[in-house]
Amino acid sequence: MTTTFGAYGGRYVPETLIPALDELTAGWNAAKNDESFHRELHELLTTYAGRPTPLTPAPRFAPGKRLYLKREDLNHTGAHKLNNALGQAVLARRLGKHRIVAETGAGQHGVATATVCAKFGLECVVYMGAEDMRRQKPNVERMHLLGAEVRAVEFGTKTLKEATSEAIRDWITNVDTTHYLIGSCVGPAPYPELVRDLQRVIGDEAREQFLAAEGRLPEVVVACVGGGSNAIGAFYAFVDDTDVRLVGVEAAGAASLGTGRPGVLHGARSSILADEDGQIADAHSISAGLDYPGVGPEHAALRDAGRAEYLPCTDDQALAAFHRLAETEGIIPALESSHALARALDLDEELVLVCLSGRGDKDLAEVLAHS
Repeated sequence: MTTTFGAYGGRYVPETLIPALDELTAGWNAAKNDESFHRELHELLTTYAGRPTPLTPAPRFAPGKRLYLKREDLNHTGAHKLNNALGQAVLARRLGKHRIVAETGAGQHGVATATVCAKFGLECVVYMGAEDMRRQKPNVERMHLLGAEVRAVEFGTKTLKEATSEAIRDWITNVDTTHYLIGSCVGPAPYPELVRDLQRVIGDEAREQFLAAEGRLPEVVVACVGGGSNAIGAFYAFVDDTDVRLVGVEAAGAASLGTGRPGVLHGARSSILADEDGQIADAHSISAGLDYPGVGPEHAALRDAGRAEYLPCTDDQALAAFHRLAETEGIIPALESSHALARALDLDEELVLVCLSGRGDKDLAEVLAHS
């Protein structure tokens, strides 16, 4: 079994998917080396998504620190997810696919996928756990307005894990016409690398912006981690800068890097929440985007190498940070991002870069219910 990130990654999928993954790998390798692909994607990111997103100091949120927010909440659709969705949509068209399936937890990837499908005239089916549909009703309504079909998943925990399983089943059935637009740096190769490369624009921009603002690199880069796409996007530009600390923040009830074990989930080997028999354990978070029992394999490799560290954050800590940023800076963060904000306050470093992965409109009902 070929692995991508040391002991992690690979392809643990039915044989029927191997030709599709080979086709995707060849298509992605060709696109990466095709200047016309990069021109088209850059044009879309600039004129449609609204990149580059700004770097915003947050002095009242973090007195005594020089803390900056990388404002992915200002990306079109309200989160970092559009960076990846645009790139994969352009790639899907190059591969001749006219139907897109996706999974979503918090709904932001579903909205981003529905958005690019509307723009390019692609059929769109989004799988979403029934519990997440309840928690994220505004995003469900947005997906419907954008013309997507949202299919509720009613088994198991009715959250992201089950939605991903259903999306994979759909893809297996319709592989000739369909591209599976994975929303995070998970899944079988080449998805973890593909999603990372499409999200690295976050860190590439932030690195240049931080140097312009401070004349040096940050002491620490902080990002929330569910599947891990905003975090790997933010970290990747700094991996070779060994004096920059990389800190991922997991939901305490879904800490697959902090408390998990090696195993296979959704087509790749990574660090997962599972019992001694390998049965996947349930994950919990107040954030619908973080209650996933696995994580991208590159994060597991960075953890094992000691290059990045991963800290837990409780629901209450995230809620406190959510309110604090709103009240001190006039910015309402996503509950996912609030986990990173909470732990950033605890760190000893003064120069801090936080990836604010999304805005919190979608979370207001859940936050008010816990206030």
